[in-house]
Amino acid sequence: MASPANPLHPSGAGAPPSSFEEATYRKVAWRLTPLLMLCYVVAYLDRVNVGFAKLQMQTDLSLSDTVYGFGAGIFFIGYFIFEIPSNVILHRVGARVWIARIMVSWGIISALTMFVTTPTMFYVMRFLLGVAEAGFFPGIILYLTYWYPAHRRGRMTTWFMTAIALSGVIGGPISGFILKAFDGVNGWHGWQWLFLLEGIPSIIVGIVVFLVLDDRIGKAAWLTDEERQLLQRNIDAEDATKEDPPIRQVLASPRVWLMSLIYFSFVIGLYGVSFWLPTIIKATGVADAFAIGLLSAIPFAAAVVAMVLVSRSADRARERRWHVAIPAFAGALGLVLSVVWAHSTLLAMASLTLATMGILTTLPLFWSLPTAFLAGTGAAAGIAMINSIGNLAGFLGPYAVGWLKQATAANDAGMYLLAAFMVLGGLLAVSVPARLVNR
Repeated sequence: MASPANPLHPSGAGAPPSSFEEATYRKVAWRLTPLLMLCYVVAYLDRVNVGFAKLQMQTDLSLSDTVYGFGAGIFFIGYFIFEIPSNVILHRVGARVWIARIMVSWGIISALTMFVTTPTMFYVMRFLLGVAEAGFFPGIILYLTYWYPAHRRGRMTTWFMTAIALSGVIGGPISGFILKAFDGVNGWHGWQWLFLLEGIPSIIVGIVVFLVLDDRIGKAAWLTDEERQLLQRNIDAEDATKEDPPIRQVLASPRVWLMSLIYFSFVIGLYGVSFWLPTIIKATGVADAFAIGLLSAIPFAAAVVAMVLVSRSADRARERRWHVAIPAFAGALGLVLSVVWAHSTLLAMASLTLATMGILTTLPLFWSLPTAFLAGTGAAAGIAMINSIGNLAGFLGPYAVGWLKQATAANDAGMYLLAAFMVLGGLLAVSVPARLVNR
């Protein structure tokens, strides 16, 4: 067995990794990845299940498309306000306690959304859900930098973010089933059961995180001394090449603002589709809630495959910019074609599948860009800032699509808007200097 005393060069140059090193990283992946993916599945499900709840609650509560879009999006205002402080706290107190706190609190708030009766209550609960969840996603991205160097982190980030697609694959049929099968049980509407039954798993998983997650390499009792030394040596070697500027300098950095704009462009596509996909499918002529749920799983299932294949290509080639841009352009094309073929369920589903594959593939690969040059507290603040500004698109996207749909009585203008932002994000990604991010 090769000795762990031969560290991998931080840039990835030099001798290939030893069998011991590969085995160690496989061990870490099997320990961390399933739990982190499970966390994100339940997180994303609680964030976007309002798209399915809309199929019933819009009529029950007399919500207009504009009111729904605003309520779906106001989540991200609370998220934006508390994102940076939450991530800095996580960096200081550790991921185990803070991620567990986030998950339990958002699970409770998501479940309590079943009791809303007015637009104002809907707005308040969505805002509070954003406050509760603030810091979760950038916290996980930061957490991965504690364990993986850049040339390994792209693939791990992708596996983590396939949870978005998996939540669509799993959540669509489950949400559709709950809406149909539980409607009227105990005198509650199906959408009320939806919020309750999909909020409880977040609480349970949060408790599991508190019990089993390790904050850092040095605290992982399931690793041997040699394994811990190898992992820490690789992280230390890479961190020596990164910037760790003061938080104030990070927040004013042109690089960080560019990353924020790129991410904003991609997120507007993500949530524009995520919150409105059930409505778009229904508009093609599908009326049954369970059938809508099954059909909505197709684009997300295809996206899992695309995300994994493209991330492998990016890590193998150690090229990031075009691996981000090309899926973004493909996502834009899919959005445009979904308008052109809106009156055919088959063709509309094909174009929505292309759009979802492209949009979701951009996201994990995007995060290989800022994490290539930020470290320490600067990384905590920078990642949180990029994510919080980017997620303002989660407010703008659903609201703009809802407003345009109500103003034009069609989905066309909203999809064109999302497509334009995906193209912008792709062009900006290509503009990033290759020397900065291709590691």
